[in-house]
Amino acid sequence: MAKYIFEHKDKVRDYECDLQGIVNNANYQHYLEHCRHEFLLANDISFAKLHDEGTDAVVARLTMQFKTPLVSGDEYVSKLWIKKEGVKYIFMQDIFRLADMKLCVRAQVESVCLVHGKLSECEELNEKFAPFIEYN
Repeated sequence: MAKYIFEHKDKVRDYECDLQGIVNNANYQHYLEHCRHEFLLANDISFAKLHDEGTDAVVARLTMQFKTPLVSGDEYVSKLWIKKEGVKYIFMQDIFRLADMKLCVRAQVESVCLVHGKLSECEELNEKFAPFIEYN
């Protein structure tokens, strides 16, 4: 059972759809990333500040399962929760169509930190994420 800690609502724009009239698969990555960035901002975490201090959080692996397509004008909610495995932060993310709460996408996004160019723990993120993380 998912233990969502954050959600972000948004709406599908016409230009995000392909010839079949559904959201192009690549755009779901944008939706997922936007939700993660909104989560970071809501928790006073700045990518720019981290970068300036020598830390870059990067996506190492992403898997998505497509369940129900979104179409232009659909409103959706992207929800997430976090696990930690070693140096990886694993964002578990689901996107639901708001009209009927049907699952559209289920994703697992593995992120790691490069501190001064080396794979490492980021103490600031560990501290800020501590209240939210489920450890494996």
